[in-house]
Amino acid sequence: MMSNRLSLFMSKRLLRFFLFVSVAFLLLFFLYFPDSETNSKTILSAPDYLSNDPDHLASFLKSPRLKEIHEENLEHLAQVEKLKQLKYQQELEQQHQMMEHEKYLQEQRKIHKDPIKEEEQNQEILRDLVNLQFSSNKDKKKNTNRQDSKNVNINSEKDDNKEDMDAMRELTPFTSIGKYNTDPKFNDTMEYIRQYSGKPGAKPRATFLTLLRNEDADDMVRTIMNFQRKFNDKFEYPWIFLNDEEFDTSVKEVLQKTAPSIKMIFGTIPKEHWSYPHWIDQDKAAQGRQKLTEMDVIYGDSESYRHMCRYQSGFFWRHELLDDYDWYWRVEPETNLHCEVSYDVFQWMQDNDKMYGFTLSIHEFEATVSSLWTSVKKFFRANPSYKNEYNLKKFISNDGGVTYNLCHFWSNFEVANLHLWRSPAYRHFFDFLDREGGFFYERWGDAPIHSIAASMFLPKEKIHHFKDIGYHHPPYNSCPIEDKIYKSNKCDCDQDKDFTFHDYACGQEFYAAQGIEKPINWRRNVGKW
Repeated sequence: MMSNRLSLFMSKRLLRFFLFVSVAFLLLFFLYFPDSETNSKTILSAPDYLSNDPDHLASFLKSPRLKEIHEENLEHLAQVEKLKQLKYQQELEQQHQMMEHEKYLQEQRKIHKDPIKEEEQNQEILRDLVNLQFSSNKDKKKNTNRQDSKNVNINSEKDDNKEDMDAMRELTPFTSIGKYNTDPKFNDTMEYIRQYSGKPGAKPRATFLTLLRNEDADDMVRTIMNFQRKFNDKFEYPWIFLNDEEFDTSVKEVLQKTAPSIKMIFGTIPKEHWSYPHWIDQDKAAQGRQKLTEMDVIYGDSESYRHMCRYQSGFFWRHELLDDYDWYWRVEPETNLHCEVSYDVFQWMQDNDKMYGFTLSIHEFEATVSSLWTSVKKFFRANPSYKNEYNLKKFISNDGGVTYNLCHFWSNFEVANLHLWRSPAYRHFFDFLDREGGFFYERWGDAPIHSIAASMFLPKEKIHHFKDIGYHHPPYNSCPIEDKIYKSNKCDCDQDKDFTFHDYACGQEFYAAQGIEKPINWRRNVGKW
């Protein structure tokens, strides 16, 4: 009897011990995953299944519910492991993305330190690729077609040009310019300009713009005084001065004192915009300077003049000081206005949807641009969509585009929309010409390049001749020859010295190309000097 009771007592003790160990194991197991929502629910529900009653515990341990809990825990462990693996993969991906982003930022920092370095590298790759295709095309033609027929040779050359320039059009990269769209498919120059320009009636975002050397400050003082008196005292547009060197403090002070009420901004031209690009052959450039010097061409031996022409052609509108402006009026030292300008020139241009305005036009020295038109034709053969249907080509060519007649707007006075130069068409045009090397191998000027671009990219009615503004840039004068305009604008120039329709000028070509009547007395100065 005693042994039976002892056995029963020991069995109960063992059962309680086993239950205690099991409960402790379960509690420790669930506490091992304190962040799990499922575990929390399981731990909270445990007292419903377990109690101090031995019979209840024994019944529970034999029930299917314990097996279900065990299976749930195994399933939960699998889910937790899966989540760990997923989190690990996400961390790896984030690290990879951060590394890629840092690499991108480093590349961007390099680009911003040298704004045109990437463009030059891309253009170098372009040139190599196009040269390879040039050679490939010519080799194919030589191997497959050795006929002596002149017509066949001509057609072969045309095919070569088409294939070569198609390749160039496909490969030429476009670079961004701040906030402005430079999508190469955005070929409609007028649409591009209107997208970014001010609307008619709105106050124009405009400025005067001058490239100025420190040593020319005295001449600039006289010019500022003249322009203020004749025009800007009434409208108070700001003035931006750019220099390839740092401006002397004394220069800034004397210019500001000349017109205290006018905002004057001084900037330095980046070195990479006023230096030789890496693709220029220095020996060939020196030979070009020597040739023009021997021909006694003005600025024939000047390197700085060539840098200036290249800068005015392709870089001034990229300067950050011009980013907030739509319009500029270019003014040079030692120039002056002959007449009162009583209306807001910028407002008139904006309200009348004009894009480029000038006073004087002239013929270029042929020796300075001997290969320019050949390069221009190559460009437009590759990019015919850039040509405006209603262009002013007749101003720059007397034979339908076969040759260049050397006419151009004298760009030392130009009132123009900056978005014309910012447009994809012009950027593409300049980049192509820049790689041709004519700025340094010859002496391509910014005036012919601006004039050709404006004449080809714009409808002709967007280009305006300011016949009412008297202007002087040594040695030529623009002076209204119509007496009514001369008197009403209080001009102080000699009408007999107006250069507009002189034989060496291009006024006759401009009026003919525009299809507008010349003044009644336009012949008064033809052939005078």
